[in-house]
Amino acid sequence: MFAVRVYPEGTHFIIPWFERPTIYDVRARPHLVESTSGSRDLQMVKISLWVLTRHVPDQLSTVYRTLGTNYNERVLPSIIHETLKVVVAQFNASQLITQRERILL
Repeated sequence: MFAVRVYPEGTHFIIPWFERPTIYDVRARPHLVESTSGSRDLQMVKISLWVLTRHVPDQLSTVYRTLGTNYNERVLPSIIHETLKVVVAQFNASQLITQRERILL
């Protein structure tokens, strides 16, 4: 099995039929997550949240080996939904509306 190497930006030579590049975009990318969760007063609240994510270039080989190329679709939704539910459960529905800018994830 071939070793997974991470190359920096630039021009690199590969051996056809033996090496195949996997290109990752390491810029910050927004993801829209919509979730329905319960507030402290047991009212169901539908929340849309924009999350900015980016890959750490030094960790790309580990991410590729363990999670594959669709990391954002496999890992992020579960982490974001669980965090969102924990934070929303701390507030009443009216507090979520009136103290919107004070709620931190």
